[in-house]
Amino acid sequence: MDRSEAFGIYIHIPFCVRKCQYCDFLSAPASEPVQEAYLDALKEEIAGQAPQHVHRKVSSIYIGGGTPSAVPPQALCSVLQTLYTHYNVRSDAEISMEMNPGTVTREGLKQYRQAGINRVSIGLQSAHDRELRLLGRIHSLEDFLRTYEAVRDAGFRNVNVDVMAALPGQSVEDYEDTLRTLLALSPIPEHISAYSLIIEEGTPFFERYGKEKETLEKTGEAQPDLPSEEAERQMDKRTRQMLYKAGYHRYEISNYSLAGYECRHNKGCWRREDYAGFGLGAASLLDNVRSRNCTDLQSYLHKKDKVMERAVLSAEEQMEEFMFLGLRLTKGVDREKFRRCFGVPMEEVYGDVLRENEEKGLLHVGRRVALSSRGRDVANYIMAGFLL
Repeated sequence: MDRSEAFGIYIHIPFCVRKCQYCDFLSAPASEPVQEAYLDALKEEIAGQAPQHVHRKVSSIYIGGGTPSAVPPQALCSVLQTLYTHYNVRSDAEISMEMNPGTVTREGLKQYRQAGINRVSIGLQSAHDRELRLLGRIHSLEDFLRTYEAVRDAGFRNVNVDVMAALPGQSVEDYEDTLRTLLALSPIPEHISAYSLIIEEGTPFFERYGKEKETLEKTGEAQPDLPSEEAERQMDKRTRQMLYKAGYHRYEISNYSLAGYECRHNKGCWRREDYAGFGLGAASLLDNVRSRNCTDLQSYLHKKDKVMERAVLSAEEQMEEFMFLGLRLTKGVDREKFRRCFGVPMEEVYGDVLRENEEKGLLHVGRRVALSSRGRDVANYIMAGFLL
């Protein structure tokens, strides 16, 4: 990418009120002095990296975590002010922030708006308090509804809500009820992210359900707690049906939006557009160099160079990313763009895998290459075929 083109910025806030049972993200509760030290180091990193981005225009900023709303609003807004001071942020930039119910106030929301945040993402996950308690969430459905109302009253007109499927003990009807709850909101969210639960190693859920997940993957048979593969497919099908009927379109495997509300920042990542990541464990892609910051908090606070690993991507690695990231998008990947980027036709590199998956009805191959409806059900299998 030319250095004068737009790019995104990701800011990681690694703090939360309480770690959820399924979460393997780089996050944990922390005292106020630790939070203050971290935010000071974060602003120092942002300002220190600014000279190498002087010719870039920031088209999106994404503040994720953790729970960004777990730190005082004024402190978080000062991080944004550091960005505005040192970077060329476009007047129409999408500035997103993740938040959880129970961690925001009306005054705080007002401060976020004044600081330029124009898109918020609220973690609901489920409309059933039983499921929320099982997940280890700190909020109830009532807390979410109050937060959603406060967000709208504060003037936010671009709102995402996260929901999760395939939870332990969850039926298809339970999941449908969560979707119905969202669609009964007024106004409805402009964006919905609908994910299936992944049982990650190192989490309490893995200790509790890991063996069940292995059995499910090997046999396809459900254990007492986890939904079967067929139930999970039905949840995905009902997501499509219910959200399509409500006016949403699916633009990525797990993301739906009303017209004009696709997440600019995430689309940039799937298209391999350059972005800089700041904060603990944050990743960056700049001029085909992927890097990641250190993941130890004390190292981050005290080391001048925050980068833990840095790798120049080979042409083959760039091709792989072009395919398996781009195929997450419903529109898929552009064959002509592949040729322009890499100097060879896509068929010369991936002819066999394209033909095989097209014959199986898993890929649509034309001017663009995209997953079919059947292909999205086995997306990980297909994408693995594009690894060289």
